[in-house]
Amino acid sequence: MAELGAHLTAAPAGGDRPSIFEAVAQDSLMAAVKPALQHLAKVLAESNPARYGFLWRWFDEVYILLDLLLQQQYLARCSASFSENFYGLKRVAMGDCEQQLLASAGLPKKQHWQSLLLLVLVPYLKGKLEKLVSSLREEDDYSIHPPSSSWKRFYRAFLAAYPFVNMAWEGWFLIQQLCYIFGKAQHHSPMLRLAGVRLVRLTADDIQALEKKFAVATPSQPHSIKSQVQTAVKKALGGIAFSLSTGLSVGVFFLQFLDWWYSSENQETIKSLTALPTPPPPVHLDHGVDSALLPKLKTMCPLCRKIRANATVLSTSGYVFCYRCVYNYVKTHQRCPITGYATELQHLVKLYSPES
Repeated sequence: MAELGAHLTAAPAGGDRPSIFEAVAQDSLMAAVKPALQHLAKVLAESNPARYGFLWRWFDEVYILLDLLLQQQYLARCSASFSENFYGLKRVAMGDCEQQLLASAGLPKKQHWQSLLLLVLVPYLKGKLEKLVSSLREEDDYSIHPPSSSWKRFYRAFLAAYPFVNMAWEGWFLIQQLCYIFGKAQHHSPMLRLAGVRLVRLTADDIQALEKKFAVATPSQPHSIKSQVQTAVKKALGGIAFSLSTGLSVGVFFLQFLDWWYSSENQETIKSLTALPTPPPPVHLDHGVDSALLPKLKTMCPLCRKIRANATVLSTSGYVFCYRCVYNYVKTHQRCPITGYATELQHLVKLYSPES
């Protein structure tokens, strides 16, 4: 049985068509980089909220700018995205099957900008949509809006339809991959078809041309001030993109190790939770201008200075507030009112007393 199905996942001998394993592996590479960088931003924001808090609050925007710079650099110089170049692949425009250009020549302008937008913009919009759905579900669970409001009826209908839309989206990618496995399609991803390109392996001529391109210095010095400024900007952007690519190339080898490390550490932590004493409250409080102070009465909310109603704790710091007070504060500032720790709405935990 294994021999009969081996040809489905193996690349054709002597062909330039990558196997399904190579195609899927390069897709999952960038998907693994973003959570790692997000975890780093969270650690920095929790260690120093005043200096690095913006990295956590605006992580998606910072990441898309870095991703845009990185992918633009690789598409212009290697005719491939960062992950595709990492696995020795390149993009060629559809219709160039007979005479393929070298990777160092770059893609045609139309395919270049289509590839760049689909590589950067689609994951960004999909992530924003998932966050929106998560926040709407939380608001729906806590009944923030009146039951008869038209807005609540609208987003309940949106929440009901989203799983089916997401299933259709993922099913589209699965069907495309199956067609690619059976040789019925030239693309393993619909995004490649929309960009008007397909993936092929790098040849020996491609590798030699890329090495020569990276080794050759600028042949002549620019004469005008405008050209000098443009050259300086290109060099600066190229240096940043090169630093990002080098750092990501090295960091990729540690991603699997980090996954194993944190998973084993979490297992040990869970097993030893019952043996640990109750942790003390955070001592490195962020007493800013708008930071709330702890009241003397323990049953009082630090924000409204009244007896707590609908007590809710922040899992990031352990302090308890009124639900409505802390919900509005976290939604506006994305941090704990007392400690300044980076906080989101999913960190709110409702407390239930024995009487209720």
